[in-house]
Amino acid sequence: MKKIIVACGSGVATSQTVASKVKDLCEKKGLRVQVEAINIRNLEAHIKNCDMYISITPYEKKDYGVPVVSGIPFLTGVGLDVAMKQIEEVLRK
Repeated sequence: MKKIIVACGSGVATSQTVASKVKDLCEKKGLRVQVEAINIRNLEAHIKNCDMYISITPYEKKDYGVPVVSGIPFLTGVGLDVAMKQIEEVLRK
């Protein structure tokens, strides 16, 4: 099973909301995935054990070794199809 982490400033409200939405959308597409909401300060510890990172807060433009997708479309709905397609491509590999 693939793992996605979602990080925001506190790891509580926003990342939990996005994580829940991503998991629901993945399940509707028949994709089995574990989605975990974390605090951005713990990113380095979690990034090593995931297949994708969904960023809510701005992140340094560096290579984390996994694909990075913006979580903002899951909050606003703007660009949601594009973000979901990116996730689906990673999960179907």
